[in-house]
Amino acid sequence: MTEYRVSDVMTKQVVYLPAETTLDEAARVMKEADIGDVVVTDGASLAGMLTDRDIVVRAVAENSSPAATTIGSIVTREVVMIEQHCTAGEAAALMRDRGIRRVLVCDSDRKLVGIVSLGDLAMQLDPTSALSEISEQSPTV
Repeated sequence: MTEYRVSDVMTKQVVYLPAETTLDEAARVMKEADIGDVVVTDGASLAGMLTDRDIVVRAVAENSSPAATTIGSIVTREVVMIEQHCTAGEAAALMRDRGIRRVLVCDSDRKLVGIVSLGDLAMQLDPTSALSEISEQSPTV
C-alpha cells in the first residue's frame, strides 16, 4: 500500500485575511470560498489561523458583534505546521496528539504551501468511512 504524503492530500489554495478583517466579512469569505478556515496575517507576518468553529465558539458564544469584532482579536495564534513531505499518517498523529483538526503545511524553507484537515486525510485514506462522507457533505469539518 502506498503511503500518501501530506502534499498529496492537502488543500493548496490558502485564503489569507488581514487581522483587521471583521468576523462578518471573514464568515462571508469562508462561505463564498466553501472553506472552514483562513490564515490571518498581521502585515507581512503570519498571525494565526481562524476557523469557522472559532467564530462560533469564541465570538458568537461570547455575544461579540460580528460587524465590530476583528478576526485578529479571536484568532488562534498557536500555529501548528507540518512539512509537505511528511506522511499522511504523521499528519494524523500530529492532529491527534495536539487535539486539532487542521494543520498548516510548509515546504522545506518553512514557506506556507497549503492546509491539511482531518477531513482531507479521511477522504484520501478511507473514502468509504463515515468521516469521509460527512467531509464531502460539509467541507468545514
